Amino acid sequence: MSAVFAAMLPFFALAQITVTGKVTDSQGALVGANVKIKGRSIMTQTNASGTYTLANLNNGTYTIVVSYVGYKTAEKTVTLNQDTEINFGLTAQNFLQDQVIVRATRANEKSATTYKNISKEEIEKNNFGQDLPFILQNTPGVVVNSDAGAGVGYTGIRIRGSDNSRINVTVNGIPINDSESQGTFYVNMPDFASSVDNIQIQRGVGTSTNGAGAFGGSLNIQTTASETEPYAEINNTYGSFDTWKNTIKVGTGLINNRFSFDGRLSRISSDGYVDRGASLLKSFFVSGAYHGNKDLLRVNVFSGAEKTYQSWNGIPESRLTNDLAGMNAYIARNELGQADAENLLSSGRRYNSFTYENQTDNYWQDHYQLIYARQLSEKFTFNGALHYTKGKGYYEEYRVANDLSDYGLNPVVVGGTTIESTDLIRRRWLDNDFYGATYAFNYQPNKKFNFTLGGGYNEYKGAHFGQVIWAQYASNGNNDRHYYDNDGFKTDFNIYGKANYSPTESLSLFADLQYRRVYYTIDGTENKLNTLGIVDKLNFFNPKVGATYFINSESNIYGSFSVANKEPNRDDYVDAAAGAFPKHEHLNDVELGYRFKNSKLNVGTNLYGMFYKNQLVVTGKINDVGGNFRQNVDKSYRLGIELDGSYSINKQFTLNANAAFSRNKIKNFTEYYDDYDNGGQVINQYELTDISYSPNAVLFGELAYNPIKGFAIALQSKYVSKQYLDNTQNNDRTINGYWVSNARLGYDFKFAGVKNINLGLLVNNLFDKRYESNGYTYGYQLGGSRTTENFFYPQAGTNFLLSLNAKF
Repeated sequence: MSAVFAAMLPFFALAQITVTGKVTDSQGALVGANVKIKGRSIMTQTNASGTYTLANLNNGTYTIVVSYVGYKTAEKTVTLNQDTEINFGLTAQNFLQDQVIVRATRANEKSATTYKNISKEEIEKNNFGQDLPFILQNTPGVVVNSDAGAGVGYTGIRIRGSDNSRINVTVNGIPINDSESQGTFYVNMPDFASSVDNIQIQRGVGTSTNGAGAFGGSLNIQTTASETEPYAEINNTYGSFDTWKNTIKVGTGLINNRFSFDGRLSRISSDGYVDRGASLLKSFFVSGAYHGNKDLLRVNVFSGAEKTYQSWNGIPESRLTNDLAGMNAYIARNELGQADAENLLSSGRRYNSFTYENQTDNYWQDHYQLIYARQLSEKFTFNGALHYTKGKGYYEEYRVANDLSDYGLNPVVVGGTTIESTDLIRRRWLDNDFYGATYAFNYQPNKKFNFTLGGGYNEYKGAHFGQVIWAQYASNGNNDRHYYDNDGFKTDFNIYGKANYSPTESLSLFADLQYRRVYYTIDGTENKLNTLGIVDKLNFFNPKVGATYFINSESNIYGSFSVANKEPNRDDYVDAAAGAFPKHEHLNDVELGYRFKNSKLNVGTNLYGMFYKNQLVVTGKINDVGGNFRQNVDKSYRLGIELDGSYSINKQFTLNANAAFSRNKIKNFTEYYDDYDNGGQVINQYELTDISYSPNAVLFGELAYNPIKGFAIALQSKYVSKQYLDNTQNNDRTINGYWVSNARLGYDFKFAGVKNINLGLLVNNLFDKRYESNGYTYGYQLGGSRTTENFFYPQAGTNFLLSLNAKF
């Protein structure tokens, strides 16, 4: 290690230069303007007097870029050999900018909220075609997983141990979470990152927003903003497991300084790490906008289509550990046929229990957004949106020896023998419509006060039905017959008011009050052929208050208290035992934090306490499509500390790191599992056990090296500690902790006729670590003892993605 530091000493010994200056407009100083070095990870903001400092720079030529919402971006290229003062005067834009669309649901330095902003540049350099969760995986407290093992296809994300269904996702302020499952299926939005301008991740409850309640965090996404000049891009990636990404992007720039059109067409395909874990994903994004002096009208249409071979069952623990005796016992317990047994015994870590050639998930989703914003006066702005999402699809699977009665089919008599079971192929369909409106009025009479009144109303209609498209013994069925058929209907209304008030330059007070009303019904026949008649009406009040104290121009402290309430999801209602109607969840969230930022160091640390009433926790068991069964627990909590920082060591080296440490507990947990010996269930009581899928430590570090202009190397390492598969804190039911390291290389250059060429290489799992990022468990009593079945989702060993991107 000492040799490494000795080798780096010449870099530290170079002369250090400081650039200072002031950013103003026609009215005076601009507070909070962004100042950065183009092509470097060096940035800061102007303080209360409009001044900035970029310290510890080396001799050389730099381009300094200054930006501020509502103003034209300014650049100055300078050659530095001594301390220098460079001032900027910004000119107001003659049209309304896209940032106004997401302002109502965004947090800022005065919001007393724990958040992180991800820029377009950061998204682009990490976008090799993997799903959006993998682009965000290096942010604090985030753990991602992939069914197929390589980040393409079905993927998931957890923030602070909370899964997809507790992470509120909006695109331009419009809710994206599925209304019934409450999760976000990124496989239905392939290559969406290529049409994203920026993302804000809020951890904890966050600010009031539209859509499902945020119990772990929020992803606030803004799509592509208009470019001023025409452009075209071709992005191509090839990598391990025959992974391909092909993307074409075009844009007109501003036409007559008023109109713009942008478009993207993408195709992603991959065989996946897991056997037969293939994906074929197609998508497009089209946006047209009118930019007036005080108006912005934007229409977005984007769509995704996916065909994914199912790999959601994972692999048995005995297959993972290559335990031959355990695999044979598994074969006997589950009565596997010869072909399935041979598949298990011969497949290794890439085992997939599904072998039917069309065991696929197929889904299409179209999104339509009409967004309008207007500057009503210097102090008053409005933005609103109408939206419609159409989704339709099915998954197909081969079933062996299923009872005819499970499909409402009559027994078949053949040669005097009554046949009551059959091999068959079934499809389960979802056909849904989601539509509504969102709005926000913003009033800012002066620099001390800012008030937003917003909300939305949305409706969802979802048709669930099943078909048997082939059966060895068809009985009285046919291809068009629905053996189950039910409809879900949901309305979601919310209204919120949020205000920032700064009685002094050093203190900002924050208040946010939201009322939300949910109405949900499910009627018809479920796939188990039971009749559903579920109705629930819920009214929620979600207050939030906080304060931020600015110690000086570079640092501040904040504290907040927030309340959130959240309805159960569809499976919680459908899977509930008779007479055990699921309760809604309640959360009290306390956040305390400190932020420091100058030209070289940007660091934040926060403490949080999340205290739940009736939290719905997974039992460890999954249903036949990989969904988790959940149950209410009376009291539970998450306590933690998160640290996030970046440090520009010098012109060549930048260090990025974050850490999340937490304690996640259920005060009293009741375990249920089936007793096949005596009937009924075995019940066990536990106290103060860990919440499942909640690692106590998540760490990330990255060292970025820019030896020459346009070339960058980043070495990344991530650690996720042990996770329990259920809530019993049993060490026989865990996902082992793991360290995984990646390397990313990028080189940008230009030549005549091409604005920029980027060559990128991402090497995942650099040291070929064998690890699993997700799993599930269930148990039952048989033969006088408990049998536990653990399943895991193995992730790929060393693999690569190589990209070539050209901008014209």
